[in-house]
Amino acid sequence: MPIVDMPLAELKQYMGKNPCPADFDEFWDARIAEIDKTDYEVKLVQVDYPSAVADMYDLYFTGTMGSRIHCRFAKPKDVDSKVPAVINFHGLSGSSEARYTALGYVSQGYVFVAMDSRGQGGASEDLGGVTGSTYSTPFIRGIDDAPEKMYQTNLFLDTAILAKIIMGLEYVDETRVGCFGGSQGGGLSIACAALVPKIKKCFAVYPYLSDYQRVWDMDLDKGAYDGLRYYFRKFDPTHAREEEIFTKLGYIDIQHMAKRIKADVTMATGLMDTICPPSTQFAMYNKLTCNKNVVIYPDYGHEDIIDIKDKIFDIMAEL
Repeated sequence: MPIVDMPLAELKQYMGKNPCPADFDEFWDARIAEIDKTDYEVKLVQVDYPSAVADMYDLYFTGTMGSRIHCRFAKPKDVDSKVPAVINFHGLSGSSEARYTALGYVSQGYVFVAMDSRGQGGASEDLGGVTGSTYSTPFIRGIDDAPEKMYQTNLFLDTAILAKIIMGLEYVDETRVGCFGGSQGGGLSIACAALVPKIKKCFAVYPYLSDYQRVWDMDLDKGAYDGLRYYFRKFDPTHAREEEIFTKLGYIDIQHMAKRIKADVTMATGLMDTICPPSTQFAMYNKLTCNKNVVIYPDYGHEDIIDIKDKIFDIMAEL
């Protein structure tokens, strides 16, 4: 079996290294309480699309710090009862997928929505306003500000707001909502399920944003994680604040969110992944206390996996 990280037996026991802030749960409970008092200013704008089964829309809402967030939204043309809904999150720097990707779900009678992550490749705003550097990968943005102002905190909250909006639609069954994504989208799916316990199914493909200190220890703080190397080189070159920085990143480390999840979770991981190392993914997975399953691809890295979209569809069909 190929090994770029720990042997599989050790992966299944690994519990992570990045520290967790002592007030982690209180911090996130307070953030959820704040968004529950917010007017999301939801707007649905129908778009012309040649489909016999789906009505297509642009969905906009106001996320944290006043940013307008854009999603692609699809629903069956004729909805006469409450239906399930599926939420999709894209990978780092990307955007919501082409509208036709919703058709498989809508043809099954589902609502389908895909969110553009704030300030990345889609149409969502990121109004920013943080102290310190905004260069490099987004998760490091705001590390010198209050944790509630960090970019990743607010992106996680966007996922929760969207789930709450979808669950509140008159034609959606709030008990039958699932979420999925790969890489950043996998991490956002875990965050969404953690912050909105009503999520029923979660499928995370090689999830990103987990166990930052393990990434740094493996000398893989490059590519999607190069914010670590950039920040330390520019702002803490002797690592005098190393423990402080990693502890603060603990607020946005999905391994610490895992215990909050009540959904059924499926994780898919490639053992050759050098972008999001398998150990960082298992740090999250091993902390899950819900129903869970892991699908292991020994010969795959951080790349398109041949059958993964069918596996996701099969899981979401169980909603």
